[in-house]
Amino acid sequence: MDLDAYASAHSADWAELDALSRRRRFEGDDADRLIELYQSGAAQLSAMKSSAGTSGTADRLSLTLSRSRLRFTGAGRNLAAQIPAFFVAQLPAALYRVRWLSLVTAGVTVVVAVLFATWAASNPAVLATFGTPEFRRQFATGDFVDYYSDNPPSSFTGQVWTNNAFIAAQSIAFGITGLFVPYILLTNAQNVGLTAGIMADQGRLDYFFLYIAPHGQLELYSLFVSMAAGLMIFWSWIAPGARTRGQALAEDGRALFTIAIGLMLSLLVSGVIEGFVTRQPWPWAIKIGIGTVALAAFLVYQWVVGGRAHRAGQTGDLDEFEAGARRLVSG
Repeated sequence: MDLDAYASAHSADWAELDALSRRRRFEGDDADRLIELYQSGAAQLSAMKSSAGTSGTADRLSLTLSRSRLRFTGAGRNLAAQIPAFFVAQLPAALYRVRWLSLVTAGVTVVVAVLFATWAASNPAVLATFGTPEFRRQFATGDFVDYYSDNPPSSFTGQVWTNNAFIAAQSIAFGITGLFVPYILLTNAQNVGLTAGIMADQGRLDYFFLYIAPHGQLELYSLFVSMAAGLMIFWSWIAPGARTRGQALAEDGRALFTIAIGLMLSLLVSGVIEGFVTRQPWPWAIKIGIGTVALAAFLVYQWVVGGRAHRAGQTGDLDEFEAGARRLVSG
């Protein structure tokens, strides 16, 4: 192919395509002409690349075609412009949808933990499975408290944050199975209850609550929210309502998995409290108060901001075309 002759023969069409791609407004005929020139230009670019490979002429035409394509397909949304909408509407609406189920998972955890704590504290045979009396005494009088100060604050914060965020993400992602969330819930409740039982047996139950309260309020509630989201995803395909199971799972899966992003932030806050606040020699009222304020802020975001977003019609899901619309509707 004589590239110069080919370009000369089609340069008028390419110039017209470039001019149309730069227009701010279109009439109907202009839009039709843009698409016509785009289609012919794409075929010409393919012919040039097949015959002559990469060239300056082909690159210029490719740039013109890219600009033209954006005129009839639309440019993607600016990411920075989507962030406020996500945190003001989508995320709180998704959190609001699981508000009651979050309280249910919290209640079940408390009941199971209390039962295991009572069983362990009142049954020497159960306590014996956790080691010798000397081991349990060392755990209650030293190891439990030292856990919060053995490592530097920054590394300890990173450790607990990544661990808890991973558990939360798993609870949401594997909630569809219907088995993973109950397993995690019962396992965590059992561990908390048995730890409390050992501390109670050694007469240090007050230390158990004091050292857990600062960070544990937000940390545990965040995990309860993740379990609630996982269970709701599971329920969406068990009882889809008027939707097909595939549609219900797609819609609720997209909407509720956004909760994982919000919980990464809330668990980061609880990790900072656990790593930097719990170890401080401050009055317990101050340390626990910090944790209470953090939990209260999360609850306001979930119930108040989320309620407002819910009443505005938000569900946490993507809009129709972001989710992959399959039908065009007039109006």
